[in-house]
Formats: sequence, structure tokens, C-alpha cells
Amino acid sequence: DVTIQAQVLKLLKELTQKLDMGLLMITHDLGIVHRMADTVYVMNEGRVVEHNQTKELFAKPSHDYTQHLLSAAPKGRPEPLKEYAHEVLKAEDVRVWFPIKRGVIKHVVGHIKAVDGISMTLFEGQTIGIVGESGSGKSTLGRALLRLESSKGLIDFMGHQVQNYGWKAMRPLRREMQIVFQDPFGSMSPRMSVFQVIEEGLLVHKLGETYEDRRKLVADVLEEVELDPETMDRYPHEFSGGQRQRICIARALVLKPRLMVLDEPTSALDMSVQAQIVDLLRALQLSHKLSYIFISHDLKVVRALAHDIIVIRQGIVVEAGKSDEIFDAPKEAYTQALMKAAFEIEADDSGVVSS
Repeated sequence: DVTIQAQVLKLLKELTQKLDMGLLMITHDLGIVHRMADTVYVMNEGRVVEHNQTKELFAKPSHDYTQHLLSAAPKGRPEPLKEYAHEVLKAEDVRVWFPIKRGVIKHVVGHIKAVDGISMTLFEGQTIGIVGESGSGKSTLGRALLRLESSKGLIDFMGHQVQNYGWKAMRPLRREMQIVFQDPFGSMSPRMSVFQVIEEGLLVHKLGETYEDRRKLVADVLEEVELDPETMDRYPHEFSGGQRQRICIARALVLKPRLMVLDEPTSALDMSVQAQIVDLLRALQLSHKLSYIFISHDLKVVRALAHDIIVIRQGIVVEAGKSDEIFDAPKEAYTQALMKAAFEIEADDSGVVSS
């Protein structure tokens, strides 16, 4: 995450100075390049297209590809919420505690409080960003809200209080709530074609009466995520990382959900592809009135997508509010440390973040 990243970079810089050591850094994160490098080599398709001193290259890039990279960071803000938007999800005092067991008879001696009393309300067309360092409970909260993790507290989804629903009771609601995972390659079977990956949900929820109907639904959703429908019979390994994430978004979107939980969906992608995925998610949200819970430690992407933000530390909300207010004037020291690490790539030495 951003805080550990800043600490590692600080350590590397100290070691290079202490040991009089050279450092070759290979990355797609231009913020790190600007912070760490003395000289930059830009590569495209196996060739160096430009190289220069860091300050000169960032100030006056000469090659089109370099200019594209420097302008590719996620930009813009989400569309303003409509005042009459309907409530999609309401959570009150959600808790996920994992027991700590000791001894021969596995006596419970305590609990790990992964999520401890979190409340939130999500409206139609709204994006709530959930941020925090690794291990803060972000992903556990997302799974709990989808009833993929046992929890305590109220979870109201579209008027259904689902906190005590079993898998049979949840099944009719599953098509309305979908998740996109961090690793697109790991979340798809390598033995299934793209068509089969997307068709699977249609078969489970009995959508598309015939094989031809399902082919048409898959073709339509691939077009929506800006992929060629002619590629539906290919396999995941034949696509780039960004294309695979589009396939995962299509798999969720084909069921026409009301809620999508996006768990670090851009963290494995380079900056130019991140910007494209952010633009796609914004467009899909507008056209389908989707509600997003966007889980990430990448605050630049969160700022481009989220209307509201919840900052979590050790399972507890430390700050919550409108996105612009929190980014412009974070109140809590923990939030300030996250912002400093994300935007200035500066390690925090106050002890408010993990090391």
C-alpha cells in the first residue's frame, strides 16, 4: 500500500547514499520515478524512445509516448449525485470478529476485530471509496456487505435485511450485487473461454433462454466494456491485464446489478490503463445507475471516482465524509499520513501508520 511503499522508497534512498550504491528502478508509477530517479529511460515495445535527466524529461517530454504517459493519470471527478437517488445499501454497526483460539480444546481467548462497528449508506449512482493501509479491514468489510463473510449488525440491501440470510435466501439477490476482484487473471479459470466466464452467471441465474441468446448478451456486454465481441472464444491468457479486468467487469455487468464492489480493481494495472478503467467505470455508472463500493489504497484513483470516502484503520472508521472535503482538508493524523504517502510519496514518521 502507499504507506509501506513510501517507507520502502525512503529506505532505498538511504541505502544508496549510505553504501554509495547505484539503483536501477523499473516501474510504471511516474510519481515514484519523479521522486527517486536522477535519469529516466522511457521504453515502448522493447525500444528506448526517450531518455533525459528527470527534471528535464518531466518538464519538457519530447516523444509522443512520454507525453501520453505523463498525461495518463486518472483525472476528473464523479458526476454529482441526484438529490432523489434511492437508497441501495444501508449498514449499521457491522462487525467481523475472528476468534483467537488457544490450547488443546481451542479455547477462545480473544478476537481479531477485522471490522468493528462500521456504518454507511449507499445511494443509487453513488460511489463510496473505502481506503486504508493493508490489513485495515477494507476487503473484509466489502465481503461482509455482500454476505460473503459472516458478520454482525444490520445490512439492508434494497429493502432486504440480509445479515442473517443463508446462501439459499441470498441466491435471488446475488445477481443484484456483484464483485470485481484485484487480480483479474486469478479470478478467472484458465480453462474457460471469455464467453464461458461471462456465461456462467447467466446460467446460474437462468438468463438467456437459448445458447444464441446468451451469445448475444455476452457480445453486447463486451461491447459495453470496449472489447471486441469477436474475441469471446479466446482464453484469459491471450489478453493484457487491462483487457482481463474489462472481462471481469463485463462478467459482473452482464447480470444487470444494482451494486458493484470493486476490490482494488486497478492496483495491478499501469497508470495509462488505470485511467481507461476509471473512465469506463464512470461511463457504466451513468448508463446503468450503478452504485459502487470502491476499495483501494490508491488515493489518486479513489479521488477520481468516489463521491464519499470512509477511512478505515484496524477495522474502525477514523474519518468519513465528502471526497473533496477529505482530500482538501483531512482532519485525522492517519488520513493526513495516507495523503502524504500517496501524493507526496513521503513516509510518515509519527507512528500513526504501520511499518
